[in-house]
Amino acid sequence: MQSTDLKTALDARKAGWAEKASDEIKRIYTEGIDDVENSGILASAKQTGDTAPGFSLQNATGKAVSLSEYLEKGPVVLTWYRGGWCPYCNITLRHLQQALPDIQAAGAQLLALTPELPDKSLTTQEKNELSFEVLTDKNLSVAKEYGIVFKLIDEVGEVYRKNFSLLEYNGNDSDELPLAATYVIQPDGKITYAFLDAEYRNRAEPADILAAL
Repeated sequence: MQSTDLKTALDARKAGWAEKASDEIKRIYTEGIDDVENSGILASAKQTGDTAPGFSLQNATGKAVSLSEYLEKGPVVLTWYRGGWCPYCNITLRHLQQALPDIQAAGAQLLALTPELPDKSLTTQEKNELSFEVLTDKNLSVAKEYGIVFKLIDEVGEVYRKNFSLLEYNGNDSDELPLAATYVIQPDGKITYAFLDAEYRNRAEPADILAAL
């Protein structure tokens, strides 16, 4: 069993950030989260009961991987992460890796999607010692089909650019990102669990995913 649940680890990271961040940065990030919350994306995204759009994407080593081939084996846990630059994503990926044996014991497979280019996603995969597939959702084409893409407000985009380059990570400068959404998809393509949150530091708890399986 993992020593801490995911929420505890995420909250600890958030608290550490809050101690160091300026009031101005906190204001900007809060406004960014509020903008996502008010956009209507949480209601318009794919929900429990919807049919999951199919896709075929390249993994970190360039091999094509399709949702349909995994659904032939059983349920699929489909999760998006923003990028290896996001500490909350890395924490989440490591917890999902810890939960992977339980996910597989429930007869399911785990697929992670990211706008990161394959070179970057391979680095993320190796850094976090992930043994599940990490697929490049270039230009967020699949995320758009699931309705989970939003555009950063200008101030957040400027803060990000001061620290790292989304263009370098994603191959475009659209300032678009996916919600950190997680779905459980049954072999018939039906979504039976959907985690959607405007607050990017909140993530689907592995225990909740397992309960949905």
